[in-house]
Amino acid sequence: MTTLAERWARLEPSVVVVRPEGPGPFPTVLVFPGCGGVRSHLDRYAGAAVAAGWMVVRIESFTARGWSDAFTRTFICTGLLFRGAERAGDVMAAVAGVRSLPSVDPERLVLAGWSHGGWAIMDMMTLSLDHGAAGISDAPSLDLTGVVGAFLPYPYVGFPAASRSHDWKRPMRSFFILPTRDHLATMRLYERALDHVRAPGSPVETWVVKATHAFDEPGLTDKHILNDPGLTGQAIERFAGFLKTCA
Repeated sequence: MTTLAERWARLEPSVVVVRPEGPGPFPTVLVFPGCGGVRSHLDRYAGAAVAAGWMVVRIESFTARGWSDAFTRTFICTGLLFRGAERAGDVMAAVAGVRSLPSVDPERLVLAGWSHGGWAIMDMMTLSLDHGAAGISDAPSLDLTGVVGAFLPYPYVGFPAASRSHDWKRPMRSFFILPTRDHLATMRLYERALDHVRAPGSPVETWVVKATHAFDEPGLTDKHILNDPGLTGQAIERFAGFLKTCA
């Protein structure tokens, strides 16, 4: 078990920051990659955010722990280690830690998570933030004031994701991208999770796409995870549009 500060100290050396020109402070989006790690599509999302006037802080959960791509694909993508409930502690520490970075507007923070990153964000939203939540000893001290939105492309909602059966504890404006050919989740499973998201009064917008899981990652050619360049461009545009509604 660690404190928020201790967890942030572990993450911060591998954090990547991209910011607009000017003195700020800037509304800031916290990016949590999927288990496939950082791919070039995240740079495109970051560029769109910066063009919209947002600062981007990418939290490298796997790099911070010294895990290779091979390790994460073998153990994290398969759900054997470091599930969303544990990575939720990184989300909590990042929310607390980014407030200390120069030029961050702490009252305008958005969480963005792809697949496994979305799982972590959604699991955090189901927590009561009691002592020890997600392995964080001082979880009750976490201030979520200023976290105004969540952008969640194809979040993992299968077993044992908490949003399958637990309501979010607080409302949050959310945008979900739901692929109809996602091999990890049926639309019925997505809708069940969204019912738990909406339970506290969260404004929820969805974009249903005829695509696979991870359709926006470059170079994917498998029938289960197939890149779609056209839909990728649209997803990036919708990301920028969602950020503008949160500003």
